[in-house]
Amino acid sequence: METPVTKKKKTKKIKREEMEKQRTDESVDEDEAAATSAERKKKKKNRKEGGEANGEEAKCDGVQTLSIAVAGSIIDNAQSPELATRLAGQIARAATIFRINEVIVFDDKTKTNTSNISIWDAVEKNESGALFMARILNYLDIPQYLRRTLVPRHNDLRHAGLLPPLDAPHHARKHEWVPYREGVTLDKKSTAGGGTFVDVGLHKAVCIQQPFEPGLRVTVAMGSKRSLDDDCLRQAVDRSEPSKNMGLYWGYNVRYASNISCVFKECPYQGGYDYSIGTSERGDKISSGDLEIPKFRHLLIAFGGLGGLEENIEQDEDLMLSGLMIHRARMLHKFSVVT
Repeated sequence: METPVTKKKKTKKIKREEMEKQRTDESVDEDEAAATSAERKKKKKNRKEGGEANGEEAKCDGVQTLSIAVAGSIIDNAQSPELATRLAGQIARAATIFRINEVIVFDDKTKTNTSNISIWDAVEKNESGALFMARILNYLDIPQYLRRTLVPRHNDLRHAGLLPPLDAPHHARKHEWVPYREGVTLDKKSTAGGGTFVDVGLHKAVCIQQPFEPGLRVTVAMGSKRSLDDDCLRQAVDRSEPSKNMGLYWGYNVRYASNISCVFKECPYQGGYDYSIGTSERGDKISSGDLEIPKFRHLLIAFGGLGGLEENIEQDEDLMLSGLMIHRARMLHKFSVVT
């Protein structure tokens, strides 16, 4: 028979054993947490070093660009013109949020082998969704105060008023004074210095030093002087300057491609796209943490149509005739991911 003293000793001993076991478990958990934290820090360091390396390369060889290629046939799946317009608007908003520099809409329905057409001058008969999407994307990228001048009246834009504005940095409001503004040249020359007047969305046009034909879209460096007098001349600069000098996102360029091969053949960048990613439901499943992108200058991400990117490649006659189909297919499949 145990005495009260013996029971008390046993109870203390059990409590000590439980406390030691708890400390041991906590120590193991701390070690595992430390190992996990160290691994995360290592990955973060590697990503940071990779980003710095990419930044150094971009600084030496020019600004890095991000391009997306979208099949126009996704518009054909919309049940009404209103929904098709909203779908194109969602693509425009996503491109703005992720700071996309170029949006290529490739036509996976037409048999045309040339892309050298204006998206506004093309014949409307039997058009596919690619030109429709390209027009909506182009319309949304243009600041609101320039649309009446730069965008012609078109039936595809009849529901564009339903779309919310992108509110991108180059869509400056009338009361805002920003370092750069988008404008359109006017049919009015400066009598003093021979410059050109530009409508930049303020209550008065500004004058730039360079002579331009009327009706051209230009990017104007506004400077620090807020005077709008005619003798205060400003400069028209390259559209990439706000990004290079201040890191501002300055919208996207819209390019129409008659097929997927023209996406690569008509690339506006010297040397073409040095890294390409194709998305497909039949591709390799890669999480964002496992996706490693090497150094690049011009990155392209391709999105297929209703039948997938594989179908777009197989239906491209240019790729089949030139013998490039296997090469392009391997390239796109090599980097295909599912997000």
